[in-house]
Amino acid sequence: MTEPSPSDAPGGAPAPADEASGDDRFAGLAERPVAEHVQAFEDEHERLKRELGTIDQL
Repeated sequence: MTEPSPSDAPGGAPAPADEASGDDRFAGLAERPVAEHVQAFEDEHERLKRELGTIDQL
């Protein structure tokens, strides 16, 4: 069995190239001050809300 490719996702659209992958979004977070963690998670939360807000358009 093979892993699904981005084109296998609903709508067939690949992930935008300008957005970091899930692993990259939090890369280096452990080395950053804890006070900066909040903003990193809030940014990701907002990104997810935007993405999931389009789910009805599929």
